[in-house]
Amino acid sequence: MDAKKNDLSALIVDDERRIRETLADILEDEGWQAEAASTGSEALLAVKKKSFDLVFLDVWMPGIDGIVTLQSIKKLKPEIPVVIMSGHGTIETAVRATKLGAFDYLEKPLSLDKILPLLDHARQIRAQHSQREERSQDIEIIGDSDKISLIKRQIGMVAPRNAWVLITGENGTGKEVVARNIHRLSSRADRPFVAVNCAAIPEELIESELFGHTKGAFTNAIADKKGRFELANRGTLFLDEIGDMSLKTQAKILRILQEQRFEKVGGTETIDVDVRVIAATNKDLKQEILRGHFREDLYYRLNVIPFELPPLRERAEDLPKLVSYFLQLIAEELGEPCKQVNTEALEFLKRYDWPGNIRELKNLLERVCIMVPEQEVRVEHLQELVDMAEVGSPKAPSSDLYEGVMAAATLKQAKTDFERAFIIDKLEENQWNITRTAEAIGLERSNLHRKMKLYGIDPKQRG
Repeated sequence: MDAKKNDLSALIVDDERRIRETLADILEDEGWQAEAASTGSEALLAVKKKSFDLVFLDVWMPGIDGIVTLQSIKKLKPEIPVVIMSGHGTIETAVRATKLGAFDYLEKPLSLDKILPLLDHARQIRAQHSQREERSQDIEIIGDSDKISLIKRQIGMVAPRNAWVLITGENGTGKEVVARNIHRLSSRADRPFVAVNCAAIPEELIESELFGHTKGAFTNAIADKKGRFELANRGTLFLDEIGDMSLKTQAKILRILQEQRFEKVGGTETIDVDVRVIAATNKDLKQEILRGHFREDLYYRLNVIPFELPPLRERAEDLPKLVSYFLQLIAEELGEPCKQVNTEALEFLKRYDWPGNIRELKNLLERVCIMVPEQEVRVEHLQELVDMAEVGSPKAPSSDLYEGVMAAATLKQAKTDFERAFIIDKLEENQWNITRTAEAIGLERSNLHRKMKLYGIDPKQRG
């Protein structure tokens, strides 16, 4: 597969096959996935099924013309950039298309010099849109249960003030999501939100990470470095897993919280900071104090406003919304229709104990989207996938073809790897009879041929 290939996809809409094929070749050379439609009606069906990153749309087509198709696309999915193409271009057409929301206008015959900058611009738009989505997803709190509604109300009351916050809860309950919501609704929202996982930083580096260091302060300190406190100045510093911090570092943190000033490692200059601190832990800090593992004075300094997040098993009524939310996110990432969990399967999820909380739920639903070929998710699907996780690592299905699926770098790649392996398995079950295989897996014969070509599956090379 081409190393330049990525997740960007484009739809080419033109009644001339030569135009569709030429544009598809250019797009694939530039790392895009290309799909084609020969009429406006076909284009609208494709757009309903999938969110493309770019559409090339001819003006003059039989049936629904390009202008009407443009208007319909913008009603369906206004965020998709649409490039209008015409071999009979006029200024009036270009102006009208632009007013209707066209991303750009190309005259035929198409020029590579004009197409490539458009692709770069569309990439930038996609990247910006993805960043906005990630920021939005990072801070969304899903659910209307009593406990979650209370958390939301508390955030609304606490966020506008500068009081320090201590968030407690099991792993995977969403402590950072709450912290980001507090920051988003505060007067510091336009300033940095800096997150530090105290458990992930080695003890010998924690002071340098938090306070920064000067050049030459220790081996490999080849330049001055700003610490997280300085980077969070006038913003919010989120200290996650603070219960894993050593007593020595706790003492320094306490002094900084009291004085709002510090020195870098190896430095003598005092740096003043204005930082709101939100701390989080999955440990019982009162028990840690009794064991001598956590400073009592630091605990009371941090615990001005306490938040206790409920585990998922105590808010089972939120599961339908959480499941729907995550399945939709995953479907959009894969560019596929959203799977549906039937009533019995949803009851199974409500009865499950969720030791990994929301993080475990999301991971399970990602496995569902990768491993379950059907659109309806049933109890047996979930039970099998839960069992796979509980034994420590996912068990590969019977065929050796699946060995690399769970090692894929991205969800998209895992889905691709699984679908290829699944098709080969079914072809082998049906002695490589294309018609029988297509019927067995619920695909049209032409679609199976297309997927085989896409994944490089050649019947002549079968074992």
